Amino acid sequence: MHNSEPILRCAALRGIERRHNDIQPSLMERAAAAANELALRLLAGSANPPLIVAGPGNNGGDALVVARFMKQRGLDPVVVFAGATAKLPADARAAHDAWLTCGGTLHPDIPARDYALVIDGLFGIGLGERPLEGQYAALVARINELACPVLALDIPSGLDSETGRVLGVAVRATHTATFIALKPGLLTLDGPDHCGALSVHELGLTVDTTDGSTVTPGLFANHLVARPKNSHKGSYGSAGIIGGAPGMGGAALLAGRAALKLGAGRVYVGMLVPAVESGVLVPAVESGVLVPAVDSRVLDQIPVDPLQPELMLRAAEEVLALATCLAVGPGLGQSAAALSMLRRAIEADLPLLLDADALNLLAAHPVLAGKIPRRAAPTLLTPHPAEAARLLACDVDAVQADRVAAALDLARRFKAPTVLKGCGSIVALADGRWFINTSGNPGLASAGTGDVLSGMVAALLAQGWPAEPALLAAVHLHGAAADACVADGIGPLGLSAGELIAPARNLLNAWITSSSPSHA
Repeated sequence: MHNSEPILRCAALRGIERRHNDIQPSLMERAAAAANELALRLLAGSANPPLIVAGPGNNGGDALVVARFMKQRGLDPVVVFAGATAKLPADARAAHDAWLTCGGTLHPDIPARDYALVIDGLFGIGLGERPLEGQYAALVARINELACPVLALDIPSGLDSETGRVLGVAVRATHTATFIALKPGLLTLDGPDHCGALSVHELGLTVDTTDGSTVTPGLFANHLVARPKNSHKGSYGSAGIIGGAPGMGGAALLAGRAALKLGAGRVYVGMLVPAVESGVLVPAVESGVLVPAVDSRVLDQIPVDPLQPELMLRAAEEVLALATCLAVGPGLGQSAAALSMLRRAIEADLPLLLDADALNLLAAHPVLAGKIPRRAAPTLLTPHPAEAARLLACDVDAVQADRVAAALDLARRFKAPTVLKGCGSIVALADGRWFINTSGNPGLASAGTGDVLSGMVAALLAQGWPAEPALLAAVHLHGAAADACVADGIGPLGLSAGELIAPARNLLNAWITSSSPSHA
């Protein structure tokens, strides 16, 4: 099992840098040496020169040291310096002077010619939230126009290392050599579209600061346990899915199918269906499945899911009494009946996952939302950015402006493990720990994939997993299943939610096998 990698924000990184300020060789020399080795591999004997663009700070200093190392290897890099020499930090000024001393020259702008590689050393993590403008924005635009690989040092210039936001304009790198540890901005929001192939160079340091981590199976490996031969369906719990309002029955069925195939012993799907009027059954049809209105007189008319007859379709009220964990929200809607079911689910002493319209109902009913932190049983939240914004009473832009902070805010407010879905999903815990998931691809941007995730989480909860590892495992598995689909030629364009379930089952079984003592 791969170990989780640390993710550090600026404050933590600066602390490490201060503690190693006097290290020899210096951090700048170490970073440049690591980047230079990668750059030489990317050059691959091309006759064209490398272009190095150095900015006005220590990131520019890294780039200038790379230039010197290349010159020592017999290369003749073209170096552009975009800064004021007198204002350079001490280490960057030393790198600038050493480059000139070894016979190097500096250009004020990018000369028009063909290049084998561009090294982006304009701005690193010190850019903060300042948008790139003027000369720097023009240089980024020029870099992005060049028809050659682009290697960014630490982080692509113009990308906020804390959040992954593009600050006006950002370099689109084909490769990023990041130093000491990963940064959140490389892994979430716009970061993955700008960093290209990502490599981490620890520079011989040990990261001794706790901040964030990547999600890998190593985080939940101790729960990947083979089933004993002497077991039965009752050993693996009963997952209850509540949703499936008229017009949205497919969402509940997708969640139910995922819960079943990810190992829940039984799966009950509680549909919100039309009411019985004057004792007459009023049916609805969802995805070819008859979903009748239900009361005690007509329970025997509840149909089956013809694609997954193992699912037990019930009236939503019944599921509360049958399940050992609940997932409320897939296709729930926001009707009075939906609100009533949500209230009852919150009152139930069962592990509870809330998704989709269950979250929207919480946002619209603050008194009900206030009950979540007081629940004795665990609650898990799986919002996308719009649902998170409603819960936080802000707009989507505010959530996306700092996804880690938004996820942590939700986890603390509700005392609930929370995943903020999206590119680089953030898993946040109430105690302040946070994680970024790196599995998955744009194939997940289709209807129903969130319902499948809800079913996956419910399956693990039903089997007795604690809330935190269940959420981490399901999020990572969900993305890994999408990656497996694409590897098999399914998607990303046109990948449908239901296609995730079988590869997720295969992966989970493979993880369990590889974690068993005989395969250690």
